[in-house]
Order: sequence, then C-alpha cells, then structure tokens
Amino acid sequence: MRKIILSVFLAIAFLISFYYLKDNFKKESVDGGVEQVFDEGEADSEPHLLSIEALRRGDYPGSQITIEQTLTPGSNYQRNIASYISEGLKIYALLTVPNGDEPEGGFPAMVFNHGYIQPSQYQTAEKYVAYVDGFARNGYVVFKPDFRGHGNSEGQATGAYGSNGYTIDVLNAVSSIKKYTDVNPGKIGMWGHSMGGHITLRNMVVSKDIKAGVIWAGVVGSYPDLLNNWRRSNFSPPPLPSGARRWRQQLTEQFGTPDQNPAFWASISATSYLDNISGPVQLHHGTADPSVPVAFSQRLEDQLKAVGKEVELYTYEGDDHNLSKNFSTAVQRSVEFFDKYLKD
Repeated sequence: MRKIILSVFLAIAFLISFYYLKDNFKKESVDGGVEQVFDEGEADSEPHLLSIEALRRGDYPGSQITIEQTLTPGSNYQRNIASYISEGLKIYALLTVPNGDEPEGGFPAMVFNHGYIQPSQYQTAEKYVAYVDGFARNGYVVFKPDFRGHGNSEGQATGAYGSNGYTIDVLNAVSSIKKYTDVNPGKIGMWGHSMGGHITLRNMVVSKDIKAGVIWAGVVGSYPDLLNNWRRSNFSPPPLPSGARRWRQQLTEQFGTPDQNPAFWASISATSYLDNISGPVQLHHGTADPSVPVAFSQRLEDQLKAVGKEVELYTYEGDDHNLSKNFSTAVQRSVEFFDKYLKD
C-alpha cells in the first residue's frame, strides 16, 4: 500500500512540475535556439507602436537612392524624381542637387517634410516648389519624401498622428540620403511645415543624425495638446484619409484620457523627450494661423529652453499658416540658421 501511495504522489508531483516548467521557463525553438516565454505582465511592458521608445528600438536602414526621372533644372541646381525603400515600400521623393564644385566631404543636405496634402492629389514635383527652391539654390541637397500612400509611393496613407508610418519613412529617408554620393553624411538638417513639423520633432528625438531643424507652423504640441486643444475644421474634404481620423477616439478608448493615464500619453509625445533632441531648433509661426495654434510653437520654445536646448522662435503678426506675408523673410532666416549649423 505504501508503494502505491508513494507512486501516486510522485506522479502528481511530476505533473505539477511539468506544467510549471512549461509555462514559466524557456523552451527550445524549431531551429535549436531558445525562445523567451513572457508572462502577461512582461508582454504588457512592450512599448506601444506609437511611442517614442518603439521608434528608438526600430531599424531604419533606408536604401540606395534611385533616380526615376530627370526634371527641368532649377536656377543653379538639378531636379530629379527619386525613390528609396522604407519598410519594404517604394517611396518616391523630390531630389535636388546643386551645380558646381562639391565642397570637401560633400554638400550639406536637407530632408524636407511637407505638410498635409490630400494623398490622392499629391504630386512629387508640384507642391512646395518655392520652399524647396529657397534651400536648393543656396547650396543644399534637398530630399523631399512623398510619404507612403502619397502620389506614386507604395503603401497606405495612415495619417501622421495615429501612426508612426510617415515618421518611419523619414527616418529611412535620412539613412538613404546619408548614402548618396554627393552628400556629407555629417551635415544633415531637417525642415518641416505643419504636419511635417510634427514628423520633424519626432525624428529629432529619435535620430542623432539630424544636426539642426527648422519648423514652420508645426503641429508640435504634446498629444494631450493635440487631443484637447487642436481641431482643424476648416478643411474640405476632411484632412486625413479614411480610418486615420479616429486616432483620438481609438487611443482614449484603449488607454483612457491624459488625466486618467498620463504615462501613456507622455510616452507617445515627442515633447516628453526634448532633453535628447539631436540639435538646435528654429520655429516660425503666424499669429493668425487658422490651422495650427501659435501657442504650440510658443510652448515648445519654453520647453526646449527649460531643458537647456538651443531654440529660436519667430512669430509673424497677422500672418497665416503658410507665412504668406513674410515668406521671403522666413526663408532667409531659415537658410541662415542652417548655414550656421551645417556649413561651418
């Protein structure tokens, strides 16, 4: 009888040990390596895909740049439609290269992040012509990515605020332009307008490759600011593609409001990471901007100064979202800023 009881006890102990080991330790994978088994708490610790930490953990190799089409040249520079690869997608871009002798080490380069344009109507060489010209004729290689789903670029246009897709396209654009023969990889700046300002700020707290940034009328508020203090009702048709307009609703339903879950909303806001920004920033904003409140740029200036970073803010009394009344002045200030940090 004792032998039977002992055998039953050992069998029960074996089963308990087997299930404990199965659920809590490493297991062999098919290829002979080991696969880490996480419990639910560990899985929950993975950063949200929209977070800055998730961006920092990503890999953005870019690719060699391919010239797809040669365009009519500018006043003192060549213009091309080019392409590169981002997350397996073929992304088109406008590429300008100065004429004349290349400086030692290569030309300084500008990654140019455009603002919102309805993706189906976007065309590579027909938007932001005067803006690009302002930098291209002053000795900069300019690389203006179209973003996924825009024009001929592959992929879906996801919007810039509920997805990191466009930000990832720009991180890959930076890696790609660094490989370009005529470019000095140590002298890369970034310019962004409106939505492109949001993308620029996110890039600058993720990548150390961007030595200076200029943002015009940027959507540079924290996510709580974007959630509570920003509505763009003056667009027809609505300014985001189908499905991308619901990021506010989706995030608040899943994570609660900023008051209920401040840690999450901070984790997806570039403004929470300004102590790691990659270089000095210059801001431009019209006080009568109907699309993005000037308070976003004013607050960002204060936040950058609070963490000891270099920042300049120019406000233009009564001017609009495109700085139409002060365009030439704003371009000149932007060029001088980049010259200071990228040409010395």
